[in-house]
Amino acid sequence: MILYDLACRGGHRFEAALSSMDAPNPDCECGEPTRRLISRLNIGGRAAVGPSREDMPTTWRGLDDGDAATVRHWHSAMSKREELEEKHPELAGDRRPVLAHEGVFANAPLRAGDDLVGDVVRATFGAKKTTTSARRETAATKHEPAGERPEKDAT
Repeated sequence: MILYDLACRGGHRFEAALSSMDAPNPDCECGEPTRRLISRLNIGGRAAVGPSREDMPTTWRGLDDGDAATVRHWHSAMSKREELEEKHPELAGDRRPVLAHEGVFANAPLRAGDDLVGDVVRATFGAKKTTTSARRETAATKHEPAGERPEKDAT
């Protein structure tokens, strides 16, 4: 059933549930024929997420040199943001500390928990593989079994 807003020539307005969009409009209670009106669209379930952590001032000057009203505003905004992130963790983003963000890590900061060796090698040398499988491939090209050393002759 689809809910439509209808109006008649007499000025009466009402809602009616119709079985499909091709169904004929019902007549008004006064007997006049009706026409469909453009309905207002209500979108529910939207929440204002407010400012993100990146929008928050990080310096004393960003807080207007500690203006009490500005500090209160940001404290309130970030408290609301924390409550929202607790309910919806996908909004929190990556909150791990940044270990390196300059030089080779300018475009992709190194964060706590990242593969340190792999990221440093990729950033420095542009290598694409630094995993165990890459080491196995390297060992295979040298004709050595992965993880084993060639045996020495005992002569």
